[in-house]
Amino acid sequence: MNNNYVVGFGEVIWDFLMKEKMYIIGGAPLNFAYHTRQFGLNSLVISGIGDDELGRELEKDLQKTGLPYYLVHLPEETGVVNVNNLEESHHYEILENKAWDYIPLTEEMLQIAAQTQVICFGSLAQRSPVTRATLHAFLDAMPADALRIFDINLRQNWYSKEIITTSLQKANVFKINDEELPILNQMLDYTGNDDETNCRQIMQDYQLDMLIFTCGGKGSHVFTQDEVSHMPTNKVVVKDTVGAGDSFTASFIASILRGMSLRDAHRIATNVSAFVCSQNGATPVIPEEYKSLT
Repeated sequence: MNNNYVVGFGEVIWDFLMKEKMYIIGGAPLNFAYHTRQFGLNSLVISGIGDDELGRELEKDLQKTGLPYYLVHLPEETGVVNVNNLEESHHYEILENKAWDYIPLTEEMLQIAAQTQVICFGSLAQRSPVTRATLHAFLDAMPADALRIFDINLRQNWYSKEIITTSLQKANVFKINDEELPILNQMLDYTGNDDETNCRQIMQDYQLDMLIFTCGGKGSHVFTQDEVSHMPTNKVVVKDTVGAGDSFTASFIASILRGMSLRDAHRIATNVSAFVCSQNGATPVIPEEYKSLT
């Protein structure tokens, strides 16, 4: 693939950490783009922000990361997610009718799409028909051989069977975790006896080239039509799990694009995501030794 961009498309928001009373920029598309950027890829994030103080501060913070971006300024408020940090998990209150719900399609966006080799998108940004239509137009404008990664990212009630099945039809790579798979199994009436059987059924029904299945501390699995890789989770002192899944996807895809084998790319993704769990925040700087197996 000779095209350049690796795109995270969707919500770019402020995570308001309720316990600490502080704002940090976040959103799965931003995390994905940020981490692929650390592997030397030409990454950027596409989203919408409000013409308000939170929007101006978000853009300033995004500039500090060094991650290129295409942000549409909109009359709606900049997105905020209230994060309640519990002992073993995080509870998210995702506020409605924010700028990223209304990302319009622009000519510049279509020009980016024509030069995009990888996109990662989820279900959350598709809760609004406006952003959903823009995303689908972007996907349709991408080169035929591009990687289209659907990271399902189920949050609250912001998803539907139609959104998920249409996204699967648009994708060729699917990322899901062990909390989301049972929900999808029930939605699609899958009754396989084990997770791998159901994952293989999804791949068959939606003609996917690859499926990434993460299970937190219980390991992770990558399936293709011809290969399978199972990997245990590294043991680390966990400080914060936010963004670990995004870093896994980003480092795995970046390693595949660098020509690595499925197994080696999976090992790098496992190492990187464990490192992210050992740090505070979703976007720490990844040390060089985690980007290779040498």
